[in-house]
Amino acid sequence: MNPQDPLANLHPLRTPPPIDWWPPAPGWWVLGVLVLVTSLALAWYLIRRYRANAYRRRALAQLAQLAEEYQRRQDELQFLADTNALLKSVALVAYPRRDVAARSGEAWLTFLNSQLKKEEQFPSEFVTGAYQKSSPGIDMARLRHCATAWIRQHEVAP
Repeated sequence: MNPQDPLANLHPLRTPPPIDWWPPAPGWWVLGVLVLVTSLALAWYLIRRYRANAYRRRALAQLAQLAEEYQRRQDELQFLADTNALLKSVALVAYPRRDVAARSGEAWLTFLNSQLKKEEQFPSEFVTGAYQKSSPGIDMARLRHCATAWIRQHEVAP
């Protein structure tokens, strides 16, 4: 040791102990609670949405069954009538009964087409075709596409 060196008399530096990860700072608690609440709210919303759209999934499954039955029997009039009945039942679930139940003919067709794009709209023969004695000559693949589009896209009444 050099007696002339005053720094030699100093004690070595003491480092503080490392900071523990627990308990977290208050900001992390707030962030954790926010993430938890947001996750629960999102899960609740998604479950509600899934349950609210159950009728759409059932209707699409019924439409697939109708299409399979049509492929077996090739009965266009029955397919038209069954598809129309299915669409009416879906509309009765999604809209107030007073707005849907009495609609028929052109009013029903206008109601269905009002929520579809131009290329997805039902042909005008759709509403009268089921009541004719012979096939109205509607493309059944297009009809199924239109029905599928309407079931998936219609807006539910508030």
